Amino acid sequence: MSEERYGWNHGEIGWTELMTTDTEAAARFYTETFGWTAEKMPMPTGDYIILKAGEEKVGGIMARPEEAGDAPPHWCSYVTVDDVDATMKKVEELGGKICHPPIDIPQVGRFIHFVDPQGAALAAITYAEDCGQSCDEGDKASE
Repeated sequence: MSEERYGWNHGEIGWTELMTTDTEAAARFYTETFGWTAEKMPMPTGDYIILKAGEEKVGGIMARPEEAGDAPPHWCSYVTVDDVDATMKKVEELGGKICHPPIDIPQVGRFIHFVDPQGAALAAITYAEDCGQSCDEGDKASE
């Protein structure tokens, strides 16, 4: 998917997301700190909060899922890639570790979480062909 909009092309950071234990407190902190607005979006796993700077979606906030264990609250960026499965193979070839294998989110895309050989975490996502419309209406990435 090649777009003029930054974040939709291979190698660009297309989304950033906070996983936390208190989404409401986090939303208050970031909206007051940066002047962002927060919009709740119902999801099967609970409300997801979309953060916006003006009309531009800049990130999201999600509740820490059970499978994350005691992981502390943290931000994760999603790098847009043309083929997340090929990126997963490249990460492994170069000594990185896949933390979460590919996950498909209907009308959003397919993503992985990984750590590089030094242990720094990042995510990669290939946006779905039908994401442009649904993402402009609600969200761009995350479960």
